[in-house]
Amino acid sequence: MIGSLRSVVLDTRDPSGLASFYQAVLGGDVDAGDGTFVVLTNSTGRRLAFQLAPEHEPPRFPDPRGSQQFHLDIEVADVDEAEPKVLAHGASRVGDGVDGGDVRVYRDPAGHTFCLVW
Repeated sequence: MIGSLRSVVLDTRDPSGLASFYQAVLGGDVDAGDGTFVVLTNSTGRRLAFQLAPEHEPPRFPDPRGSQQFHLDIEVADVDEAEPKVLAHGASRVGDGVDGGDVRVYRDPAGHTFCLVW
């Protein structure tokens, strides 16, 4: 092994706002630092970070010519209970998973895709 994964980092025009969204979805503690690099850390030490990117453009998805490039799968016990909560925090629903299985696809407030899986 060469190293270990420290953080997953998402580009965004609003690091603090996106950190607040994911804190509402996943829990954890936010370290806002200087506001250009904000870190959300859960109780096990996993880090999701948000980096200021003033020119950030969300991936085009779904788009047969584009790719979502990256997404988070967030496991939930009851998707019908979780969905209205993520929507209330600023997510928007894109659709169902490709295979029609136990997956619903959303965009976070910055346009990154994520899935609720159960």
